[in-house]
Amino acid sequence: MEKLYVIKIGGNIIDDEAKLSNFLRAFAGVETRKILVHGGGKLATRLAGQLGIEQQLVDGRRITDADTLRIVTMVYAGYVNKTIVATLQAEGCNAFGLTGADGNAILAHKRVHPTIDYGYVGDVDQVNHVLIGDLLKSVSTLVFAPITHNGQGQLLNTNADTIAQEIARGLSAQYEVHLVYSFEKKGVLLDADDDSTVIARIDPVYYAQLKAEKRIFEGMIPKMDNAFAAISGGVKEVIIGNAEELGELVKGTSGTSIRG
Repeated sequence: MEKLYVIKIGGNIIDDEAKLSNFLRAFAGVETRKILVHGGGKLATRLAGQLGIEQQLVDGRRITDADTLRIVTMVYAGYVNKTIVATLQAEGCNAFGLTGADGNAILAHKRVHPTIDYGYVGDVDQVNHVLIGDLLKSVSTLVFAPITHNGQGQLLNTNADTIAQEIARGLSAQYEVHLVYSFEKKGVLLDADDDSTVIARIDPVYYAQLKAEKRIFEGMIPKMDNAFAAISGGVKEVIIGNAEELGELVKGTSGTSIRG
């Protein structure tokens, strides 16, 4: 079965022009079919501030009112997505940028929460793996912005980590999928402040032990939960590590490997 890498890039890399350029050069060099999933870094927050649109965060997640939805759509699906695509073209990597609304690629619903109104935040219902698979046959590199839709004309702001996981799961019947979460840390750490404490490999039993011992910091738990959901959905491997070491992450010589 042919390999496919689904790679999610962290916002801290998008915020740094030099780091983003280096990352995209390394991404272009991944010699197999690949999908990049990105957010928008701090640009959407800065633009909202310039326009006088107050931003609300609950547990690190953005409350997306109508004005904020317009901003994140412009920033994520417009400027950031097309800048990434153009940079990849300059690196000799023919890429196609899209959102979940394009080609009905990702259907979602407005998040329902018992106490918090997240506004136009979406949770994924369905990935059109047939369409995405067909696109990969024509253009071997896809770049997804984290905007989905509900099939009734409503765009939704959707967590990029979750989109990467759902795409990876959806394509696992067609490809040997390796899902990479690349961000500022070297991997999953025993000590969140010490990059030398990277855990090389985690399975479900060890993960349960780490959580019970409170050895994994809170911000990592959603990533880990997404990772194991991907594994249970047919993804071959999930790799978590530093975006500046993408080549090593793909080779398996850096970061944390998560398997069933």
